[in-house]
Amino acid sequence: MTQALSTWTGTEPSLIARRDALIEALRSYGRIAVAYSGGIDSTVVAQAAYEAVGDAAVAVTAVSDSLASGELDEARELARQIGIRHRVIRTEEFANPDYLKNAPDRCYFCKSELYGRLSGMLATLGADVIASGANTDDAGDHRPGMRAAGENGVRHPLQECGLGKEDVRALAKAWGLPTWDKPATPCLSSRIAYGEAVTPERVRMIDRAEQWLRARGLRLLRVRYHNGDLARVEVPLDELPNLVRPDVREALVPAFRELGFKFVTLDLEGFRSGSLNGLIPADSLMLRPAAGIKTNGNGNGNGR
Repeated sequence: MTQALSTWTGTEPSLIARRDALIEALRSYGRIAVAYSGGIDSTVVAQAAYEAVGDAAVAVTAVSDSLASGELDEARELARQIGIRHRVIRTEEFANPDYLKNAPDRCYFCKSELYGRLSGMLATLGADVIASGANTDDAGDHRPGMRAAGENGVRHPLQECGLGKEDVRALAKAWGLPTWDKPATPCLSSRIAYGEAVTPERVRMIDRAEQWLRARGLRLLRVRYHNGDLARVEVPLDELPNLVRPDVREALVPAFRELGFKFVTLDLEGFRSGSLNGLIPADSLMLRPAAGIKTNGNGNGNGR
């Protein structure tokens, strides 16, 4: 039993059984490199991997222009809390024209860069296999990144154990992970409407705009970039009235314009994960089949 396991606070038998199944699955992998963003899913995989194999597990965080401000620092702190070895690598998806043109399969090129780099580093990392944070609730969404995962032999322990998002949050809470209720934080490029080029300048605009909103107490939000430097702000429906208050609106609009947005709009449908995927023609969607719950897909951030 590792030291981290002694901090376990979950008492529900079914939760303990889910924890044990996940740890046993990971133990069967051998030495593990976790593709670790610091998001709730990959953090739970990192925790379970450390419980399973101790120092034979390493969490690897990829850094590029698409990583939101503060995410790397948070990932480092969580890895320190878990006790797992942590490596940071630089990925170069922004050097790939196929990524920059931002077609609906953009995430494939991002994940090909990430998993290809990790595959080539396994010996250096002291690992035998790559593990992702894909969970079963990702079934039926547009997930081109899963093709890249398959090409690089990536394992998905949460899916293999039949664990969905609520299971993951319950495990994180029982393990005392402070981000157990953290909203999803997909890459900044996923905020840019398909067909609009991904550029470092645009992702910086988005990052700073979202920071501005978070500094005013919002947690669940997206700033989507559309043609003509238009910002489409998504927040939960109950937050909409707060953003149109004169004092907030009169500060928000000039702040966003200073960042480079020419137009600032508020989406009256409110926040919804993957809203840009609704613009993809049905015959272009890359969906994972719902049958066989242990093999459902996840592109880990595409179009969220």
